[in-house]
Amino acid sequence: MRQIALALAAAALLASCADTGAPMSDTTKSTLIGTGIGALAGAAIGGNAKGAVIGGAVGAAGGYGWSKYMENKKAQMQQATAGSGVNVVQTPDNQLKLEVPSDISFAVGRADINPRLRPILDQFASGLGGQANTEVRIVGHTDNTGGDALNDRLSLERAESVKNYLVDRGVRADSIQVAGRGEREPVADNSTEAGRARNRRVEIFLGERANVSSR
Repeated sequence: MRQIALALAAAALLASCADTGAPMSDTTKSTLIGTGIGALAGAAIGGNAKGAVIGGAVGAAGGYGWSKYMENKKAQMQQATAGSGVNVVQTPDNQLKLEVPSDISFAVGRADINPRLRPILDQFASGLGGQANTEVRIVGHTDNTGGDALNDRLSLERAESVKNYLVDRGVRADSIQVAGRGEREPVADNSTEAGRARNRRVEIFLGERANVSSR
């Protein structure tokens, strides 16, 4: 009963906000819905309140799970990127993230992929074509040189170049989303060359939907 109560509580709060006209962000809505669905899924899998709590936590985190497949993929990419400067991490919401620096990704002002990045993308694409429940998100970034229009276009073109490369290697096109952030999300000081180099980057995310059983 506790797991059902958790799901109903999330639904009730969602309905209450709708009735009163209280503002609710998309993130909050997704979290409440995800928590309720996750709780019911966890109860079905675990058969008890503990399963509901685990399921609710997964739903609140955005619906991604961290399976044996994801752990193996992380180890594969850490090995493939060793010494390259690419940072490979598990995000708090259970996505695998590759942060690719400018010196091995793209030349200044260009959107064609650096040959040094291709073996890493080959490893990333390996086996993904058969994973129906995985999602890839590619985000391009620039430094603050050049105007907004140029940087927005260039960052998107870089993300699309990575997508096209992965599709050519067998990754499903409909599983990949791309975005260009331009200079809006710096990770370093744009007043120095070293900082600008860090800001010129591509981020690649891989997520596995938690509603499919782990391998």
